[in-house]
Amino acid sequence: MISQSRFESDVVLKDGSLAHVRPLKNNDHDQQLLAQFVRELSDESMYFRFLTAAYDRSQVIERLMPKDGRFCIIAEREGKIIGHAAYYMIDQDKAEPGLVISDSYQGKGLGTILLAQLTEAANEQGISIFETYVSPENYRMINLVKNSGFHVEVKVEPGQILLTFPTSLAPEAVERFERREQVATFAAVQKFLYPNAVAVIGASRQRDSIGGQLFHNIISTGFNGPVYPVNPNANFVQSIPAYHSVLDCPGNIDLAVISVPARYVSAVAKECAEKGIKSLVIISAGFSEAGPEGVKLQQELMDICREYGMRVIGPNCMGIINTDANVMLNAQFSQFFPKGGSVGFLSQSGALGIAVIEHANKLGVGLSSFVSVGNKADISGNDLIQFWEQDERTKVILLYLESFGNPKKFSRIARRVGKKKPIIVVKSGRSSAGFRATQSHTGALLASSDAAVDALFRQCGVIRTDTLEDMFDVASLLSTQPLPKGNSVAIITNAGGAGILAADACEAVGLTVPELNADVQYKLRQVLSTGAAVRNPVDMIASATADDYRKAMQTVFNDPNIDSMIVIFVPPLTLREEDVAKVILEETEKAGSDKPVLACFMASRGVPEMLSNGKIKIPAYPFPEEAAKALGKAVEYKRWLEKPEGEVRKVDGRKRAEAASLVSKILKEGRGWLSMEETNTLLGYYGIPVINTYLARTADEAADIAAKMQTKMVVKGTAEGLVHKTEAGAVVLGLEGKNAVYEAAQSILSRLKTSGYKNAGLVIQPMAEGGVEMLVGSTFDPVFGPLVVCGAGGTLVELLKDVSVSLTPVTDTDLEDMLKSLRVYKLLTGLRGGAKYDVASIKDILFRLSCLVEDIPEVVEIDLNPVMVFPEGKGALTLDARIRVGETKPPLPIGAKKR
Repeated sequence: MISQSRFESDVVLKDGSLAHVRPLKNNDHDQQLLAQFVRELSDESMYFRFLTAAYDRSQVIERLMPKDGRFCIIAEREGKIIGHAAYYMIDQDKAEPGLVISDSYQGKGLGTILLAQLTEAANEQGISIFETYVSPENYRMINLVKNSGFHVEVKVEPGQILLTFPTSLAPEAVERFERREQVATFAAVQKFLYPNAVAVIGASRQRDSIGGQLFHNIISTGFNGPVYPVNPNANFVQSIPAYHSVLDCPGNIDLAVISVPARYVSAVAKECAEKGIKSLVIISAGFSEAGPEGVKLQQELMDICREYGMRVIGPNCMGIINTDANVMLNAQFSQFFPKGGSVGFLSQSGALGIAVIEHANKLGVGLSSFVSVGNKADISGNDLIQFWEQDERTKVILLYLESFGNPKKFSRIARRVGKKKPIIVVKSGRSSAGFRATQSHTGALLASSDAAVDALFRQCGVIRTDTLEDMFDVASLLSTQPLPKGNSVAIITNAGGAGILAADACEAVGLTVPELNADVQYKLRQVLSTGAAVRNPVDMIASATADDYRKAMQTVFNDPNIDSMIVIFVPPLTLREEDVAKVILEETEKAGSDKPVLACFMASRGVPEMLSNGKIKIPAYPFPEEAAKALGKAVEYKRWLEKPEGEVRKVDGRKRAEAASLVSKILKEGRGWLSMEETNTLLGYYGIPVINTYLARTADEAADIAAKMQTKMVVKGTAEGLVHKTEAGAVVLGLEGKNAVYEAAQSILSRLKTSGYKNAGLVIQPMAEGGVEMLVGSTFDPVFGPLVVCGAGGTLVELLKDVSVSLTPVTDTDLEDMLKSLRVYKLLTGLRGGAKYDVASIKDILFRLSCLVEDIPEVVEIDLNPVMVFPEGKGALTLDARIRVGETKPPLPIGAKKR
C-alpha cells in the first residue's frame, strides 16, 4: 500500500524555484485543473505523450485521472498544474509509466523529479519493472530515462521504441539526481547572495529600528546595485526617495528583504510575486516560533511563496551577508560587518549571529558569507552546504544548528561536501526526551545523550564542537593551515610550565608529543642556550630571544617525524610579542611546509593582526589547551578523509515480505512487543542466529523438554512488561537434568506471579559458554530514523555503558569504527595474548539488523542481549531478544524538501 501523504512535498527546479508535488485526487477540483493543463498542452507534447496529436482531449483527461489502480502525481505552480506523471498496471509486478510536462516548464528538471518519485511509489507497491512505448522523435523522454541513471533496455520497433527499466534507483541514478539538485540549489541560494537589485520593505527613517538599521547597513556597506526603500508612510528614508509599494519600484528586483509586522507579510509576499521577485529574506518574527497563530501565518505565507515559485530565507531571521567585493551585501540588522574571508557561516539563531560576527572580527576570521535561517521555512542548512560546496570563495563551512529538518539528506550531502571542504558544527539541544519511552537496554543506554547526533556527524565527517568559541578555534586553523598528515606534535615554548600544559592537552585529545629526532636535538643544542630542553617540548627558557624562536622553528621543521607545530610565547619583560609574531610568520612562510603551525600568545587573545601578511596567516590562541583541541579536531578530520568510502553489504536471502507481513499483523492487533516466538521468527527472516529456544507454560512442560536435552540448560521467565529478567529472579543458569529444570521453573513462575506479572511463561535453552557477551540493538529516533547500537553486553550493560551508535544504513567502515571505539574490542581481539573472538560474526549480525530496520522501520526497538561471541571461526548466537513495533513516519521521497 502506497503512503500517498508522503508524496506531497516541495521540489526545487533547475532555476532554483519551487514547485509543489502531490498526488492527484479524484475530485471535481483536480479534474478541472487537469482539463486546463491538457487544453494548454501543445500538439507536440500531446503527440509525445500519447503517440498521437489527434487524441480527443476529453478522453485524455479520463486517462490521466487516478482511477482503475492508476497512481498519479502532479506538479503545481501559481494554482495551475505544470506536470503530470502516472503509471498504469500491466500485471502484478509490471506497469507502464507516463509523463507530460507543460511546454513552458520543459527543460527545468521537473521530469526527472517526477520520474524519480514515480519509481519510488511503484517500488513501494511491489512493481519492479516499468515498460513504456515512446515515439522515435521523443528523444527527450529517452534521454530523461537514460540520464536518470536507470539501467534501460531499448527495443526498436516499427514506428516506436520500447523502453524497459527497473523501478529501483541504482546508485548511479541517485548520484545523478543529486548532481541535478546541486545545480538547482546553487542557483536558488546564489539569487539571494548575488542580487542585482534589492528592495527593503519596511525600511525605516529611525536608525535605531530593525528596518532602519538594516537599510542603513545595505547603503553604508556599499552594495553594488540599486536599493529601494519601501515604506507606505514616508516619501524619503534616510535621505533616499522611498516607494509606498514594491510595485512602484522601477526595474527588475531580485531580492526583497521584508521587515514588517507578521500579519502583513503575506500581503507583501503577494506584491513581491506580482513584481516578479523570486527571493525573499523575511526578518519579521511572529511565525511558527510564536505558537499556533504564528504557525498558521507561516503556513499561509509559504503557500503563497510555493504557488508563485518564490524562495524564502526565514522568517524570524537576522538576515544575510555577502562580503564579495563585487557585491558587498550587508542585509542584516546588527551594527557589525565581518571582514572578508573564506568561511561560510549559517546560524539558526539571530541573536547568536550578532555575537558571532563580532567574535569573528576579534579573531581576524574572515567570512565569505553569512546566513541566518531563522525558522527554516524553506532554505535550510542542506541548501547552504550545497551552495558553499560550489562557492570558490568558501573553504570552511560553519553551522550553528538547533534542529534538523532532514537528517538523512544532511548525511548524504555532508559526506560528499566534507571530502572537499571541512564542515564544523555546534549543535545545541542535547535532549533525552525522545528516548524516555524506551523500555529496553538499548533505549536506556541512549536516554541520556544525543548519541544520534554524534553518530550522524561521525559517519559523515562533520567536526562537532561544544561551543562557538571552539568552532572558531578550529575554523581559524582549517581556513589558514594545511591539514596535518598525522598526530605527532612539536611544542616550542619559552616557559616550561606552558610546554607541559600543551603536552598534556595534546595527549588528552589523542595527539602525541614524541621525542625529537636525535639529529634535530643535536642541532637545537648548538643554537639554543645551555639551559634549554630540546627533547620535546622544546623549552628555550624565559631568556629566549626572537632569534631563538627563529632557529628553533627552522630546526624542528626538518624533523620528519613531526606533523604539526605549536609555538608558545609567554611575554617576559624584555621581549615584545610583535617581534616573536613576526618571526613565526616569516619562518612559516619561508619553510613552505605542509606542517600546520599554531601560535599561542598567552596573556592575550592572540595577536591575529600581526600573524598575517596577506599571503599566509597563523592561527593564534590565548592558551595551549585551545590550540591542542583545535589541532585534535583537524587530525580527526584528516583521518576521516583518508578512510575508504565503505559499502552497505547486501543481505541475500532475507525474507522481507514475510517479515513485513508479520509486523503488519502485530500492528493490526494493536500490540507493541512481540512474543518470544514471534521475535525469533522475525530474526530468522533476516538470518540473525538465535540459540535453540523452547517454550513452556508450566514446570511440567519445561521438565519434559529438559528430558530430551543432553546438555547444561538455562531456564528464563517471560511475562508482559518483564525487561530485566535477572533482577526479577527469572533466570537460572547451568541446570542439569529434568528435576533441576522443574524446580527452577516452579521457582521462576512463583516469583513472577508474586510480583504481579501477567501471562508468565518459560524459556528453556542450552547453556552457551566460552564467549564474550555483547549487546546488539536498534531504536527508532523520530528525527533520525533507525539507530543501530553495539556494545558490551550482559547484566552489567547499563553500568558499563560501553556502547557505540550508528545511523542506518551502516557501511563496513561504519561497523569497523563502531567496534574499534568500544573498550571491549581489546578483549575481542586478544587482550594480553588471550583468545581472539569471532568479530566477523558480530559484524554480520549488525549488517543484518541494520537491513531489517531499514526495510521495516516500524520495528522501532530491538534488544539482543546478550549475543554470545565465540572464539574465532565459531560464530555468535543471540541468547535473549526483545522486539517492539510501532507506526513511524515514512521518509520523504527523492527530491522533496521538508515542509
